[in-house]
Amino acid sequence: MEAEQILKVVRVHRFDGDSKVKAFVDITVGDFVIKGLRILQGKNGLFLGMPQEKAKDGKWYSTFYPANEEAKQDLHEVVLAAYQE
Repeated sequence: MEAEQILKVVRVHRFDGDSKVKAFVDITVGDFVIKGLRILQGKNGLFLGMPQEKAKDGKWYSTFYPANEEAKQDLHEVVLAAYQE
């Protein structure tokens, strides 16, 4: 899979306790670093939350997100595999 060569997890900061946020993750995409991905516990298991920024209208918007479903699945697999190591 080409995504494993491009996507690398550089830091996983795990949290203990009952919080829904299980970890913050930083990744590299080629020569770029993306900080602030979150691993969250949902009703159907773990899922990946994208970095977000609060806008002037008070709403939260993703600052980084996959362009298509295949890229989303690749990112999800790489990050959750690193979290479970």
